Amino acid sequence: MAESSIPVDLLNPGQVFACLGLLELADKLLGHAQGAFDWSEEGDAHFRVQASGDKCPVRSAIEFFREATVSSISPSRNSLSTDGWNVATTQLNLNTEPFPFPEPDSPATLPARLVSGDCQIEILHWGDDIPTSGRDNVKFWAGAGGYPGAALAQDALALIKAMPAEIATDPLNAPARQSSSFRFDWRRDYVPLDIGFSLNAHSGDRFCPVGYPVVEMLAAIGLTNARPKRITKLEYRYDIVSAADGKLLDPIFHRAALGVAPLPFPRRAFQMNLGWPGKENQARCITAVQEISLS
Repeated sequence: MAESSIPVDLLNPGQVFACLGLLELADKLLGHAQGAFDWSEEGDAHFRVQASGDKCPVRSAIEFFREATVSSISPSRNSLSTDGWNVATTQLNLNTEPFPFPEPDSPATLPARLVSGDCQIEILHWGDDIPTSGRDNVKFWAGAGGYPGAALAQDALALIKAMPAEIATDPLNAPARQSSSFRFDWRRDYVPLDIGFSLNAHSGDRFCPVGYPVVEMLAAIGLTNARPKRITKLEYRYDIVSAADGKLLDPIFHRAALGVAPLPFPRRAFQMNLGWPGKENQARCITAVQEISLS
C-alpha cells in the first residue's frame, strides 16, 4: 500500500470536498483506497490517503487529470449537445444505458465523462434535485442554458495539464488564472457589492481571478457519492472524521460524515454560508465558513 498526505484547509469547503474526490479517484485508479483527516497538529491539518500498489495516490490522480479527455453524456445529440462549446458529446443507447437523471432542459447540466486509458469517471451530481432524487445538487455555478459543466471540467483540466508535476506535493494550493469554475473554492469568488466593482466590467487580461483547478476537479468528483447537508439555499453544513491510532477509513465513512450522519469517530463540523454574486437565485458563491462546536 502506498500512502500520500496533503495539506488541507478545513475552513475551505472545496478543499474538504476535494479530499473526498481524491479518495474516490484513488479507489477507482488503484483500488482499496482509505483515508483520514488528521488535525493532530493545531493549524496544520492534512488528509492522508492510501491505496493498493506502490503508486502515489496523489500523483496518480494528477496524472489522470493530465491525460484525461472530457465528453458530455446525452440521451439525444439532436436535442442536447455540447458540441457548440467544443466538448464532444456521447449519446447513450437508452435501451442498454439509462440516463442517470431526468432529461435536462439544456446541455448545461449534461453529465461529464472523464476518460484516461481504461479508467473513466463521471461527474453528474449537478443533475440531481431534491424532489426527484432526495439529494441537493450542490450546484453553485449558474445558468440552466449557460456554460456546460462538461466545458467547465474541460477548461479546468487544460489548466492542470499546463502545471508542473511538482503540484502533487500540495495540489489543493496550486493556483492558475481561471475565468470560470464550479465555485467550490471560495478563494476565486467574490460578491461585486462587497468589493465595489465587477470584474465582468473590465475586459482584457488586467483583471482575472486566480483559481485552484485541482480543487475544482477533485471536489466535483468528491460530490459523486456524498453531499453536505443543506440547511437553506444559502447555508450548508459539512462534517469530517478521523480515526484513532493513525488508522484510515473506507470511503463510505467519509461520504456519510460529509452529510452529517452520526459516526463513532472523532468528528469536526462546519457551516458554510453563501451569497449571490449576481442575480438572486442564479449563481451562488461561498462567503463565510465557521466551525460548529459539538460540545
